[in-house]
Amino acid sequence: MTEIKNQTTVLVDGSSYLYRAFHALPDLATSAGQPTGAIHGVIAMLRKLQTELHCELFAVVFDPRGPTARDGWFPAYKANRPSMPNELASQVPLLFEIIDALGIPRIVRDGIEADDVIGTLAGLAARAGYQVIISSGDKDFAQLVDPQITLVNTMDNTRLDSEGVLAKFGVPPSRIVDYLTLVGDTVDNVPGVPKVGPKTAVKWLQEYGSLDGVIANADAIKGAVGDSLRATLPQLALSRRLVTIMDDLDLGIELHSLAPRESMPAELRTLFQRLEFKTWLKQLAPESEVTSAANVELQYETILTFEALTAWIALLRSARYFAFGTETTGLNYIDARIVGVSFACEPNVAAYVPLAHDYLGAPAQLSRETVLELLKPLLEDPAVAKLGHNLKYDQSVLMNHGIELRGIRYDTMLESYVLNSTATRHDLDSLALKFLAHKTLHFEEVAGKGAHQITFNQVPVERAAPYAAQNVDVCLKLHAAFWPRIQHTPALNSLFDEIEIPLVAVLSRIERRGVLIDTDMLAAQSGELATKIGALERAAFTEAGSEFNLGSPKQIQEILFDRLGLPVTSKTPTGQPSTAEPALQELAETYALPRLILEHRALTKLKSTYTDKLPLEVNAATGRIHTSYHQAVAATGRLSSSEPNLQNIPVRTREGRRIRQAFIAPQGSVLLAADYSQIELRIMAHLSHDERLLAAFANGADIHRATAAEVFGLALDTVSDEQRRAAKAINFGLIYGMSAFGLARQLGIERGAAQAYVDLYFTRYPGVKRYMEETRVRAREQGYVETVFGRRLYLPDIESRNVQRRQYAERTAINAPMQGTAADIIKRAMITVDHWLEREHPGATLIMQVHDELVFEVATSAVEEVTALVRTLMSQAADLAVPLLVDIGIGPNWDQAH
Repeated sequence: MTEIKNQTTVLVDGSSYLYRAFHALPDLATSAGQPTGAIHGVIAMLRKLQTELHCELFAVVFDPRGPTARDGWFPAYKANRPSMPNELASQVPLLFEIIDALGIPRIVRDGIEADDVIGTLAGLAARAGYQVIISSGDKDFAQLVDPQITLVNTMDNTRLDSEGVLAKFGVPPSRIVDYLTLVGDTVDNVPGVPKVGPKTAVKWLQEYGSLDGVIANADAIKGAVGDSLRATLPQLALSRRLVTIMDDLDLGIELHSLAPRESMPAELRTLFQRLEFKTWLKQLAPESEVTSAANVELQYETILTFEALTAWIALLRSARYFAFGTETTGLNYIDARIVGVSFACEPNVAAYVPLAHDYLGAPAQLSRETVLELLKPLLEDPAVAKLGHNLKYDQSVLMNHGIELRGIRYDTMLESYVLNSTATRHDLDSLALKFLAHKTLHFEEVAGKGAHQITFNQVPVERAAPYAAQNVDVCLKLHAAFWPRIQHTPALNSLFDEIEIPLVAVLSRIERRGVLIDTDMLAAQSGELATKIGALERAAFTEAGSEFNLGSPKQIQEILFDRLGLPVTSKTPTGQPSTAEPALQELAETYALPRLILEHRALTKLKSTYTDKLPLEVNAATGRIHTSYHQAVAATGRLSSSEPNLQNIPVRTREGRRIRQAFIAPQGSVLLAADYSQIELRIMAHLSHDERLLAAFANGADIHRATAAEVFGLALDTVSDEQRRAAKAINFGLIYGMSAFGLARQLGIERGAAQAYVDLYFTRYPGVKRYMEETRVRAREQGYVETVFGRRLYLPDIESRNVQRRQYAERTAINAPMQGTAADIIKRAMITVDHWLEREHPGATLIMQVHDELVFEVATSAVEEVTALVRTLMSQAADLAVPLLVDIGIGPNWDQAH
């Protein structure tokens, strides 16, 4: 196979190779009887690909368990396929572990077939300028082939470009969907036209040009095959939909995340030993280079008596600090109950106290209530320093038992995050392997995986104790590795001590309070959205003249440009007419169908993501939704949230704002929303020291109007709304790295005019341009940028030879100090405001944080006092060169308060 040395993305159809390896290779197995043939075949193929195709991005994609979208469209889809053989199913979890340990990005998306994930990622990579190689034996991928996308099949060492597709199938890639629709697919149970095989399909497509041409001339086709075609016409639209690979899905995946990571030799050694892959085992580094628990003498104790427990409590109270952790019945902090606790205060010595292991034959354990009562004074003593890993979770679970954890001094998850937010995952297992060269006992090894996983109360104590004790022991050792590095960097020390650690308790309280929502209102909104979506779909079918899949870019492209002949406003990198949102928005100004498609997309996403899903998140015991806030996820320091994600609820459309109307205040209270005004622009003024920008904020001017006046050389009172809009686009666009091309598209003007705006802006605000140039230079020199408070964002791609990755790193270098400083400021505000609320109890509670906004429940009688203090405390959260302004709104629901 020819070596590829340019900017290449390789996407592997893991599911295809899994089955092919299983059926093609001998029935290999370990001496214990574990089948290994499919594992060996797939891993060998992946390693061969990585060796031969020198690529920057590489990912292997697998089908998910359970139904996908096509099962909803056609219940008989893939009905002919037998279930996965047990001999193969037993190999999949081990295969996944090896892929992960090799550092190869592995992608599985619930409800989305691997073909559609690959199609979407291939499109993203091609648009970013990469050559894309799809490695699969599936003929369906031929429809994606173009000058930037080719197929390879390592099983038979073949390669298909556009000419190869034509030679193999008799039609070009652009007609593969039509070809597959006619011939059908017996493997996937996709109905084609009976009596029509490949030769007839090719003949028809060559004669009539396309499937639509065949349909239009159906009456002219003679004989039994013509009768068969005419009888099948009603189901061809469905067949075409089933065989079309989707390429515009929202996967939540950035291309740079497909870069392979460093392998994990300790995990590979364990897996290769277990599977008896002797040749690969020999290729690993000598075992002496990787330590494990077996290399040191561990003193892990299981506590089953009060005498042992009281001795440990005395030891912990006398220690400078101790590591602490809980083992629980589940991950939902609101409902989880404690199964056991563990602690350690010196390396290699730890204890586990089982409290609620209730499987048949479990040993007698100390009473949970009595033990927690004994531990309560210690855990609630703020003078006794505690160390843990993600202690926010432990704090929340302890509250379920009436204990408020105080004295949180260190957290190794946050230490890792503060040291380098992007270098590694911050889970305990990954950190132990990376910084201690120690392979930990994983949760799955004691509790099982997938459908066979048991809850921790069912784990035998003899397995649970080493796992739990190990966790606190590893925590101590990681802290010893991390803390000196933080201590020796004063900015990181203060960032950790003054922001991240105090925020743990604040977030725990916010999470436990939860948010009240009106589920009836959301249900009504879902019904209304469903009606509107149905009406839009019918209107779109009328405009198009036939039914089609509104989620398929290929079908949209065919209808808009081939059938209706709409003008092509922009093209994809492969030269195809674009159906991306900007292109459709431009067409929507003149034509009805693109407008209907855009409206359908927006409403469908709102319904599935919010109005349908939020009511399902309401906790039965509290009647509220309880999100989880994450401190160690976003590289810039911003908080994120999940289950549900409250950060992305839309506000720019009427329907989106109505979702916020369902976030309500309880009786006798209102919601108060406090939002920083233009905080990132104010931080830009502070960082750049630009005189005109500083003066505009100091004078309380409308910054966008002031910018327009500067750029266009006008008096403030003569600036038009259109000019203000242009200035706003420039202000926000520049801090996010927008080019003149991007600005031109946003404003609907020529690129030359947009470049002139940018040039004028930098002429009037030279400090901003100087800051950007100096930041790029500084980022290249030191490899990172910093926020006002010393948070670092490392930029490993700042010197990359890949132009796209280097430019992305440069844009990040400019934006990250502003985003990160804004994140630090809102965190400081949360800590200060929460402290005041806890101390003064003014009839208000902090219930949400969303980007630059804090949301409170406030008793009606306390609104005036809370408004004044919140505004004051938030505006004092940072001492910048310009004032921090806080906009406050009040209402019975979030929308009215925002």
